[in-house]
Amino acid sequence: MKFALSNQIDLAIIGPEAPLVAGVSDALRGSGVEVFGPSKNAAALEGSKSFAKEVMAAAGVPTAMARECSTLEDVENAIDEFGAPYVVKADGLAAGKGVIVTSDRDAALAHAKKFIDMGILVEEFLEGEEVSLFFLSDGKTVMPLSPAQDFKRAFNNDEGPNTGGMGAYSPLPWLPQGFIEEVERAVAQPTIDQLARMGEPFVGLLYCGLIVTKRGIRVIEFNARFGDPETQVVLRRLVTPLAGLLHRAATGRLADGPSAQFSSDVAITVVLASEGYPDRPAPDREITGITEDDHVNVCHASTSQVGSSLIATGGRVLSVVANAVDFATARKFAYDSIAKIQLEGSHYRTDIAAKVSN
Repeated sequence: MKFALSNQIDLAIIGPEAPLVAGVSDALRGSGVEVFGPSKNAAALEGSKSFAKEVMAAAGVPTAMARECSTLEDVENAIDEFGAPYVVKADGLAAGKGVIVTSDRDAALAHAKKFIDMGILVEEFLEGEEVSLFFLSDGKTVMPLSPAQDFKRAFNNDEGPNTGGMGAYSPLPWLPQGFIEEVERAVAQPTIDQLARMGEPFVGLLYCGLIVTKRGIRVIEFNARFGDPETQVVLRRLVTPLAGLLHRAATGRLADGPSAQFSSDVAITVVLASEGYPDRPAPDREITGITEDDHVNVCHASTSQVGSSLIATGGRVLSVVANAVDFATARKFAYDSIAKIQLEGSHYRTDIAAKVSN
């Protein structure tokens, strides 16, 4: 806060979920700094899945049926009620690892036991294609960005444990016409309106994690900030200057200008992960071979410069982002680039955007 004030910062953008849930935006706003990022109470939309369910119920937003559980006995009763596949979610923040979807009852209970202290939600299983759709919000108006799809499982063919995300692509050519408008009408705007009625206007990025089922669109989760890795592909295609859009949202003027515009190019991103990720990532290994050009750039996540060496410091190390006129070309750019990167024991998925590349 002292830095923002002493340097006369025009706009503070809060990215990670933990500072939002901790109330950093409240402190900055209280000092007169314009902020893109919801208040502590509004950020509970991500910080508490049970709160999100309450908001959706009040707003009439379609979502999965769920049971709140505070004991393992509650969890057992709930998973037996819904049946397999079991969907068990930690109620609080868990770095993208708080959800398990499994047909193994023992695994579902073990996951619940791990997170029982923060509360558990058990949900009905929903089947369909998942979509991530971001909306800018100034507390009243919402503005959609471009849809994306991310890949949460660690390994090809959606196998292995959940991760923070192993890749993504945008746009989604298989979505039905009018999808964005329907999500705005049935999900984003009612959610923002409900938070305003509760006295907690949401100013920032509303991440709608959705699934397209045979019964229609359902909300899987909300996040209160840009999602990783979807942001890499969405912003790669954004033509409208981002800073202007975020400043309009932060100052309540989202309706006073043009909507976000996107290139006709497609984009994909592939995440390079450390050996052992997501369970026990091996840290402190050197990375070499990173290259960038007009079609490819690299977004660093868990890296650090130590002397003349670049060192991997965590699980999801970096993501290679590529754009092109079609997905087949974008995939070639991305995978040719990531294949040159040397990091002992690292792994990445080779099927990102494969189904739209034929």
